[in-house]
Amino acid sequence: MVPFRISVAVLLILVSFLLPPFCLCIRSFPTTIKVNDGVDGLGLGLDGLSRFTEAPEYRNGAECPLSNNTDYVSSCDPSLVHIAMTLDSEYLRGSMAAVHSVLRHASCPENVFFHFISAEFDPASPRVLTQLVRSTFPSLNFKVYIFREDTVVNLISSSIRQALENPLNYARNYLGDILDRCVDRVIYLDSDVVVVDDIHKLWNINLSGSRVIGAPEYCHANFTKYFTDSFWADPVLSRVFSTRNPCYFNTGVMVMDLVRWREGNYRKRIENWMELQRKKRIYDLGSLPPFLLVFAGQVEPIHHRWNQHGLGGDNVRGSCRPLHPGPVSLLHWSGKGKPWVRLDAKKPCSVDSLWEPYDLYISKDQRLGSSSSAKNFVGYSSYLS
Repeated sequence: MVPFRISVAVLLILVSFLLPPFCLCIRSFPTTIKVNDGVDGLGLGLDGLSRFTEAPEYRNGAECPLSNNTDYVSSCDPSLVHIAMTLDSEYLRGSMAAVHSVLRHASCPENVFFHFISAEFDPASPRVLTQLVRSTFPSLNFKVYIFREDTVVNLISSSIRQALENPLNYARNYLGDILDRCVDRVIYLDSDVVVVDDIHKLWNINLSGSRVIGAPEYCHANFTKYFTDSFWADPVLSRVFSTRNPCYFNTGVMVMDLVRWREGNYRKRIENWMELQRKKRIYDLGSLPPFLLVFAGQVEPIHHRWNQHGLGGDNVRGSCRPLHPGPVSLLHWSGKGKPWVRLDAKKPCSVDSLWEPYDLYISKDQRLGSSSSAKNFVGYSSYLS
């Protein structure tokens, strides 16, 4: 028996090396879930599945183009709008609201495909999260991928806020590896956003020349504050920006060309800066600075309306902030304060009322008798765009 056990162990080691290093793609799950699969207090599990009301059925208008595949919806269909988001128990309520907002305002909601990235060791299993998404959005086109946290955990350095050290924050670095190779282009969205415009408008933005990503830029921001004094004092390191005109951009909303991303091995370029950060501290702000080091000054500029960020306040206090002047297509509660937390605490900021209509969570009071306002939404987004 001993030789057999040894051979099995060797086989397992070999399999671990042969498996894809970044993700395991979940194709489907059983429609039933055991009670002990749930996570108490998170709105999950068999009882918790009812804590999110089922979203309205948003249907395409007559003007919407037909999908390339009429029999089934494929994650590889280039005629669809592809959106990547993380999916975890901590920000689940925000993710649900974000998906709801996209569908509600999309001119062709049935032509949107969501790629959800879930952590391998989330308190709620990816199986539970998948079932929860399906029960809330029965007709949603989506696929869930498992992100192996050990891929990045040894590259993460301490940040000014512990939440920024969550390995799932770094999943955006690996989209070129995680998503199916047939996915050539994707919109990445953080879980604390709501979209109040037609997502097709963002999807149709052209990435000119050889640009890999597009995002709203904020060139008035003090770019130097995103890196330490030791970084700017080092003539070799700071030279990275010598041929660029770098501007701050927020990585919570990005249009990404995954073909160029993979060809340029941008995942490795970002990892190289993270490895350096472990040896010599050159920034304090989590997953953002490596993106700035690689892309700042080479980003396709997108109108600021597509990322009204900072609504969650700063990274320490999470204090209230007003909207920036100008038109709005996307609201982003980046920062410490999250609208669902402040609303539940009965201490909301004025901007949190803009998030609330997309919230599908059923509170305890609503479960005891009152109906969710979300059930009153019109089920055809073409009427709401």
